[in-house]
Amino acid sequence: MLNTKQSCKIKIVLLILTLLFALGCTFPVQVTLGNPTPTPTPTATPIPTQAPLATPEPGTEQNPLILALAPSAHPTEAVIAAGDVLAAYLEERTGYRIVTIIPASEEELVESLAKGNAHIASLSPYAFVFAHENNSVTALLARVRGGEMFYGSQIIINRESEFTSYFDEARGENITDAVFALKQFADKKPCWSDEVSPSGYVVPLGLLNQSQVTTRAGAFLEGQPNVVRGVYASDICDFGATFVDARTSAVLEADYPDVMDRILVAWRIPNVIPYENISMANSLPFEMRRTTQRALIDFMTTPEGKATMQTIYGFDEMLPVEDAAYAEFIAYVNASGLDLLDLIE
Repeated sequence: MLNTKQSCKIKIVLLILTLLFALGCTFPVQVTLGNPTPTPTPTATPIPTQAPLATPEPGTEQNPLILALAPSAHPTEAVIAAGDVLAAYLEERTGYRIVTIIPASEEELVESLAKGNAHIASLSPYAFVFAHENNSVTALLARVRGGEMFYGSQIIINRESEFTSYFDEARGENITDAVFALKQFADKKPCWSDEVSPSGYVVPLGLLNQSQVTTRAGAFLEGQPNVVRGVYASDICDFGATFVDARTSAVLEADYPDVMDRILVAWRIPNVIPYENISMANSLPFEMRRTTQRALIDFMTTPEGKATMQTIYGFDEMLPVEDAAYAEFIAYVNASGLDLLDLIE
């Protein structure tokens, strides 16, 4: 049964409907009994007022510089301890936070440099070319041997052969250009040292390719004195390639006393072949690279520094170097057509 209030509401509703129909209204009408439920008002999603956190500055505790020690699958305790000494010195002199790693191989090292997982490293000549071509590194310091940062290569011939020397021994210089001097070796057989030797294979091969000289397949004799022996014998190959000057090797002196007279230099490649270097990631600020370079130079002036670098990397003398100094070597390596990863040991 309806109570009195409900009966009144129904009568009022019926009266309103009757009036609307009478007026001809056709639009829908919604009538709600009781208290209506309010429609919720949509609210906007709050906009963040704080920007995402930026990557910490390199050389800080949150983003330390990574110093790669010499690659080794089984590093010695002496190398690990020396690495700690070097890292501590660099931290003290530069103010940068330094941590060390030891890659299992040099191939792993160049991959780490490319990915930003290493920032300071010693690189072999081929590894530097690879990392430089990937735009991963900039050279800081070059290893020095015998007072030189670079050394040369030479094409050698037997004096009794059909070939002509275009190198003046007295003046120590070539007397014609490479294209003219090397065309005599087209379709001849070379003696190479080994498949990764810069002076005994890769650079001379690049030079021949640049000069558009195609030779026969070469003989790899496993050692540059052996290349001199092969050319001396004259029945193994037609010409050879060695560093400057493999003819003076002590192991040849007893058996080949006339080697300097019998074996001639047909053409000499200037000192463009580097030793190892210390490189740094070129993604880092210029001033950071220069500060680190200065600290390494100062480190090498101390007896402890020399001993430490000898333990870690195997060398004890370095000089500053710029990338431009490697341009000719890079050109020869690229001209060789060899796979860089196959050359990296």
